[in-house]
Amino acid sequence: MTKVKICGLTRQEDIAVVNRYLPDYMGFVFAPGSRRRVIPEQALLLRERLDSRIKAVGVFTNETVQNIAALCETGLIDIVQLHGDETEEFIRALRQKTAAPVIKAVRVRSAEQILQAQKLSCDLLLLDTYQKGRYGGSGKAFDHSIIPALQKPFFLAGGLNENNIEQAVLASRPFAVDVSSGAETDGVKEEDKIRRIVETIRNIR
Repeated sequence: MTKVKICGLTRQEDIAVVNRYLPDYMGFVFAPGSRRRVIPEQALLLRERLDSRIKAVGVFTNETVQNIAALCETGLIDIVQLHGDETEEFIRALRQKTAAPVIKAVRVRSAEQILQAQKLSCDLLLLDTYQKGRYGGSGKAFDHSIIPALQKPFFLAGGLNENNIEQAVLASRPFAVDVSSGAETDGVKEEDKIRRIVETIRNIR
């Protein structure tokens, strides 16, 4: 069954909603420049209220190994998502500091690029929309038909919402979907959208 990640939670109200509908993962964005960015102290208060059945993912863009490992060590995050220009050497260095699973985001431009990314020593990939000058959060979808057959499990991201998510999952059969702006209205997470997204994914066979 495809898993669900709701990303970019920033408020106590957001945590209460995901606790009601239990996606498999939620995301704290620590990347500078994101309107959904949280600082560790803020994320810790939110994490304390998170249902233990939901895994917390920390989203980083070109952060240091030391800072990422420190957040893993405190138990604030369960999984690391690298959404910047991190290299294989960076991933290896991070693995020496933490046992947390690593997701590497790919801003998709071609099937060949995805196949190259599959060679990285991360645990999972995240396939997102390429937009010049941005590391993610575009709210736009990419052409899922270019996704090649992959051995490594992947999250599908980029412009997913309650209206297109079922078709996207049936077409590409990802390990998980990652939804952020598609679960919002006017930049704020909306309970009904989160509920419908989770229910849609749970009903796909």
